[in-house]
Amino acid sequence: MNNREKAMQAVTHTPAYVLDEAQLERNLEILQAVQDRTGCKILLAQKAFSMFAVYPLCAQYLAGTTASGLYEARLGHEEFPGEVHVFEPAYKPDEFDEILQYADHIYFNSLRQLMQFKDRCTGKSIGLRVNPECSTQDEPIYDPCAPGSRLGVRAADLPDGIPDGVEGLHFHTLCEQGADALETTLRAVEEKFGSDLHRMKWVNFGGGHHITKPGYDIPLLERLITHVQETYDVQVYLEPGEAIALNAGYLVTEVMDLVENDLHIAILDASAACHMPDVLEMPYRPPLYQSGQPGEKAHTYRLSSRTCLAGDIIGDYSFDAPLSIGDRLCFEDMAIYSMVKNNTFNGMPLPDIGILHSSGWYEEVKRFGYSDFKERLS
Repeated sequence: MNNREKAMQAVTHTPAYVLDEAQLERNLEILQAVQDRTGCKILLAQKAFSMFAVYPLCAQYLAGTTASGLYEARLGHEEFPGEVHVFEPAYKPDEFDEILQYADHIYFNSLRQLMQFKDRCTGKSIGLRVNPECSTQDEPIYDPCAPGSRLGVRAADLPDGIPDGVEGLHFHTLCEQGADALETTLRAVEEKFGSDLHRMKWVNFGGGHHITKPGYDIPLLERLITHVQETYDVQVYLEPGEAIALNAGYLVTEVMDLVENDLHIAILDASAACHMPDVLEMPYRPPLYQSGQPGEKAHTYRLSSRTCLAGDIIGDYSFDAPLSIGDRLCFEDMAIYSMVKNNTFNGMPLPDIGILHSSGWYEEVKRFGYSDFKERLS
């Protein structure tokens, strides 16, 4: 019995997110090896994965966390031993002093915000996010270098170079990409900001590196890290999110009803809109254990949810045998972004959260209830 089958059998209540501890550890071992061979530091991007029940495990391999705001900064500080790096496109003045209680490194997105807050950053390492104006992807929603982007300072905005007091540069331009895209980006960074890099103490390559995906060119990544560290005498950081928990989580759901309307439709107790929002936002078709493309296997179904949103459709899948009410299905690669982006639209309960430990023991970590829905609203 593989871990997907163990997860489907182990959960007592659906829907449920299940963290596959063994796969998480495999990812972490890959990342630790990159750190060991290059001397870089790899941070967990909490915006992708914030399941703090496994932060003690992650902390055995990684150097710390990155945060996109006050609450993530506090979570990293409280639950994950190591450095805490914080970047927000804009900081609220009444939150900033509390952020400073948790942050070791604080990054600014504009010169205006840098000037506004830098004098309050005593004892912190200050960074500036830059925009190398080098797009390596085709999805504008995920492209910080797209025309009109609000993210990062352009070289043209720095006629006198990086201001005094800034110790590090940060660029984050990738999304689920390989080392070849990083190589292209680095050429642009060096061309536009190379003279400033010699004055820095560290450089953060950002996230979006699919380091633990099969086929990723790790030797090229390591050569790029080494090149920057040796050329500019800086510490290199990377802050992947997906690479840390890639393929390390499942969403177990149950078939509630079967209806017919020109095709077979299964209504599940999991929702794309509520429990895997990227399915509708990107959009994409999530992998599903023991299924095929429509028509590939004998029985094709449209998988939908129990919300009232007509478009709350996960996708069309085929199966070897007909589905029955009560069957459990296992969506894959659900540790990243799904948990952090879920919601209670339509009063949908949040899925349970559990861990399938490497030993085979299943631990239910969290079960949500009515109060989790009610207390968000007033």
